[in-house]
Amino acid sequence: MTDRRLLLVHAHPDDESIVTGATMAKYAAEGAEVTLVTCTLGEQGEVIPPELAHLAADREGGLGEYRIGELERACAALGVGDHRFLGGAGRYRDSGMMGAATNDDPDCFWRADVEEAARELATIVREVRPHVMVTYDDNGGYGHPDHIQAHRVALRAFAMAADRSLPGTPWQTRKLYAIAQPRSVLAAAVARLQEDPGPFTAPAGIGDIAPGTPDGAVTTRIDATAHWAAKALAMREHATQITVAGERFALSNDIAQEIDAVEYFSLLRGPAPRRGPDGFETDLFA
Repeated sequence: MTDRRLLLVHAHPDDESIVTGATMAKYAAEGAEVTLVTCTLGEQGEVIPPELAHLAADREGGLGEYRIGELERACAALGVGDHRFLGGAGRYRDSGMMGAATNDDPDCFWRADVEEAARELATIVREVRPHVMVTYDDNGGYGHPDHIQAHRVALRAFAMAADRSLPGTPWQTRKLYAIAQPRSVLAAAVARLQEDPGPFTAPAGIGDIAPGTPDGAVTTRIDATAHWAAKALAMREHATQITVAGERFALSNDIAQEIDAVEYFSLLRGPAPRRGPDGFETDLFA
């Protein structure tokens, strides 16, 4: 084992590439052990390419099975060789957007027992023994039920893996981060996108992309500019969900976003961050 091990907990295939792809590629290239845990197959995703539209109509596994292959190729582009589905592929179904009828599916991740799912994740944590874990904030970034549930499960597993009263060998992960999108950074990106959205629709404001994280809550800035191309390639591999055009991309809503290889995080658990002159910590392992 290396002395730098990173474990990321994401809700669906493609989430890892969009918001943490550059960070994953950077640490993998530097020799860190990077493990990705994905909680669902993303069965409820809207399919963009017309030639793959038939996958969305097959809710019995067609899209989910297809997205396994997309995720495998994206991980290869990022240099990440260790990927697992929480509880095994298909154990938890995609819940769909908040308020959708699919939120009531007893097999969906939103309805999962947090303790049970956290035990599954804690088992992985004890095996991998990461120094750092990454997941979402308590709103899941933008309110998706599976993202919110991933936050809850990761937070509980972080504590559970270190609990000496439970069977097995405990492991105390040093730090737990939430993915962050600083509001000032989003606002600057929106201004650029309104001038040049590429082939997509310009966002009216940051709310068209995400609510954003208050700048004061952001602790960490990872500059992985050297790995922009790996992130862009990984995003292209998720062709059912993402359209990439140059330095821009869009999801099924056709709203332009920038492919950014500088990624931000907020420390949830662990020692106080070592901030530099710009106010940010610059290494998840610091």
